Amino acid sequence: MKFFIMVVVFTTYVFASSNGMNAVDESKSKIETKNISNDTSKKNMEKWLNAEYGLQPYRTNYLLPFGIANRKYISHSPGDNYKNIEAEIQVSLKLKAASNLFALNEKYYLSYTQHSFWQIYTHSAPFRESLYNPEAFVVFPISDKKSIFHMRSFKFAIAHKSNGQPNTADNPVYNGFNLSKSINYIYGTLRLQHKTLITDLTLMAPYLGPSDLTDNPDIMKYMGYTKVKFIYFYNKNMFTLKVRGNIASLKGAVEATYSYPVYKSTYFYAKIFSGYMESLIDYNHDITKAAIGFSFSR
Repeated sequence: MKFFIMVVVFTTYVFASSNGMNAVDESKSKIETKNISNDTSKKNMEKWLNAEYGLQPYRTNYLLPFGIANRKYISHSPGDNYKNIEAEIQVSLKLKAASNLFALNEKYYLSYTQHSFWQIYTHSAPFRESLYNPEAFVVFPISDKKSIFHMRSFKFAIAHKSNGQPNTADNPVYNGFNLSKSINYIYGTLRLQHKTLITDLTLMAPYLGPSDLTDNPDIMKYMGYTKVKFIYFYNKNMFTLKVRGNIASLKGAVEATYSYPVYKSTYFYAKIFSGYMESLIDYNHDITKAAIGFSFSR
């Protein structure tokens, strides 16, 4: 049954991606608008028919049916028995909310990313954790033609990330462990380009200070305040390398990905992660994990 569910999910993703963001809805395919005389009604009806809602991919959307870690995951809830193999799903979309408010050609966005870790290879196939990550951000374009690494944009964002779990710190069943993990943070990213190499330089910080980290007061020790990401294109291949860390604690993480187009908007996707904060529930545990599957955006 678990594998049947995976096949259904995978087929749905592939079908949607192969038709792009505006996949054809067969229930609408025979509806006509050419004889509608009210122009406003006609325009909005056509927008509904074409699914022109302004949603675009944000971070990479992927389905990774197989991932293996270097150790079993900790089972924090009674009765759970997690393995070191699991599936991963990430869905990430953005919506442009406004633009050019300060005559700087800047654009304002709202986004939502959900990243789920699915223990599909265990008996009851629970989701080990799902992370919910809404953001609001603005991107300022930069026209730089003089330096070797041309500055292309600056992004400022306000974000929230949590696992949606209840506070269990006072529940004796959990032996003092709090399932609830969250952080509100801000970050700024300067994007540079040199031919087919794109470099993102990021600074991060919790935006309400230490009082905002009651669920996980030492999380910045593992999440870090700095991040560097390299994106490199070679023919149809795309490589990324991300390094995140805290200089004072010397803790952080490294993540490398590779993608290659296999059919229209579907890509073979492979990911290797090593370090801390792969998930929020185990943010202070070191893990090394490799996963393969497909992505539906880059």
